[in-house]
Amino acid sequence: MNLATHTGIASFMTVSDWRKRYKSKVCSPQDAVQHIRRGDTIFIATACGEPQALVKAMVAEAESLADNEVIQTLSIGPNTFAEERFASQFRLNALFIGPGTREAVNQGRADYTPIYLSEIERLFETATITIEVALIQVSPPDEDGNCSLGVSVDITKSAAEHADIVLAQVNENMPRTKGDSFIHVNEIDHLVDLTEPLLEWVPEREEDPEVLARIGRHLSELVQDGSTIQIGYGTTPDAVLKHLGSRKDLGVHTEVFSDGLMELAKVGVVTGSRKTVHPGKMIASFVMGTKELYAWVNNNDAIEMHPSSYTNDPFVIAKNDDMVSINTALSIDLTGQVCADQIGHRFFSGLGGQVDFMRGAARARNGKPIIVMPSTARDGMVSRIVPHLEEGDSVTTPRGDVHYVVTEYGVAELHGKSIMQRTLALIEIAHPKFRDELLAHAKSLHLIFADQAGTSIKSIYPEQYEMVARLKDLDVYIRPAKASDETLLRELFYSFSDTTVYSRYMAPRKSFSHTELSSIVDIDYVERMTMIALIKERGTWKAVGVSTFDMDRPSNTAEVSFIVADRMQGKGIGTRLMEQMIKAGRDRSIKAFTAETLAENVKMLDIFYRTGYKVETKLIEDTYIVKMDLWQK
Repeated sequence: MNLATHTGIASFMTVSDWRKRYKSKVCSPQDAVQHIRRGDTIFIATACGEPQALVKAMVAEAESLADNEVIQTLSIGPNTFAEERFASQFRLNALFIGPGTREAVNQGRADYTPIYLSEIERLFETATITIEVALIQVSPPDEDGNCSLGVSVDITKSAAEHADIVLAQVNENMPRTKGDSFIHVNEIDHLVDLTEPLLEWVPEREEDPEVLARIGRHLSELVQDGSTIQIGYGTTPDAVLKHLGSRKDLGVHTEVFSDGLMELAKVGVVTGSRKTVHPGKMIASFVMGTKELYAWVNNNDAIEMHPSSYTNDPFVIAKNDDMVSINTALSIDLTGQVCADQIGHRFFSGLGGQVDFMRGAARARNGKPIIVMPSTARDGMVSRIVPHLEEGDSVTTPRGDVHYVVTEYGVAELHGKSIMQRTLALIEIAHPKFRDELLAHAKSLHLIFADQAGTSIKSIYPEQYEMVARLKDLDVYIRPAKASDETLLRELFYSFSDTTVYSRYMAPRKSFSHTELSSIVDIDYVERMTMIALIKERGTWKAVGVSTFDMDRPSNTAEVSFIVADRMQGKGIGTRLMEQMIKAGRDRSIKAFTAETLAENVKMLDIFYRTGYKVETKLIEDTYIVKMDLWQK
């Protein structure tokens, strides 16, 4: 017998062996749950991977059971075992709280263990949590006897590996997902062949589509072509994905894979071609969504499922260049502390993977950890941005881990910013009807200057004047100034040479006070407008130019001024600032711009003449009085 023939027979015998063992393990759900003993700890697979037939059979046998602990992360099933009538038979220990288990946890009929998803497997490995019986759901076996855990690999694979007894529902509707997602028939003790629809996940409630669209637009500005994204569990993160449709070659490394990610992959936005880890592959640990999603992931070579200990490992996440983590929050205080798992003394969800991904993304090359949320809750009745977290609210993500916060009103960049800068930036993206109150609280808490006017915060930010000026050797972001720009402005002003300061102010200047700087950026955007020019240097925004106008109502004219950093002069920044000022001036029906400039300041004069508008000048001693008609060329 040659080696090839011998190998073929051995393979046949192996296949034959597992098929025989499979048949011997098949039983009814009722017979399978007879292996659960009183006092056993029972693990139930996550979310849409819950083996419904086995759970129902377990509950039907409740009278023969007592003091059984049930371990589960996110549960979206009926959770009958957590009802009060079964209190003496089952006590849930939720590692993450789902909609169906909140009541039981908050009424004290169930326990909650706060734990990061990346660390749960270690609880099983160290026997901190011991599992006597694991209830899982799998796909039918392949030719080698391997069943796929399908939509629930997460902690389910580890739980099955550490359980004394594994009971598996074999469901033909369970998709066969690739990656580290398989369990062999030999590792399963009892099998229940029963096909039924998988649980599907739909949002608990839909947010306002206009609010989501505006959040999505701001989010898209942070997600660049080639970024690898993670999307958190919740209605808002998944809904805003559709607004990333203009991006190219996105990658996916996430814990939960959703319909929103599927749609991006279908239209070619997600390709993974630029990923630095698992290029060309979408990495996830569990799938939650619709039947369409389950059919799409079935035998899809582009998707790889892995345990949460891998997908959520911050060190693995950080290996993805341009990693963008997108998670949500229930509330965030003015210092940047995020509450995402608790409302007052009521537990809402869990730690999950938010901190895992926020920290992983922060350590990735060009990574961006982002919190997205509507600015209000309860149909606009309460602000999600609050002066301080309420009594009982937990800090899910510490302020030091929060880099970006996005609402429908814009983006607040918090990383490396002072408490004062954070406070102003967050109030600027709060709902306008709560800004006065937040500003007052911030002053009372001494988070900002006591004399902070808050004019720009109370005004409608004119985002229509935002633009990217693509100059010869750099891109310059020009936008209306905000109160939170005071520090940027201070850095810019103290970078000017004495010559530049003298040209702008027509006198020597040695200092720029808070009061003066604040008056330049804390504006009403109507009678006073300031445009600021920014560039990115080593990942940080730096101000390189600023322009202002002050309207004189009686004459319907506005005095305009410009100043550009010494190292950036001659690149066209002043010209682009003037273009935006003209747009704003014409929108306000301002008749003309006026200015005073030293006769030797030919650069300032040139900005006016290059506009093409009618310019009149009058020389008085060494100063030009300039008037530019905004309606005549």
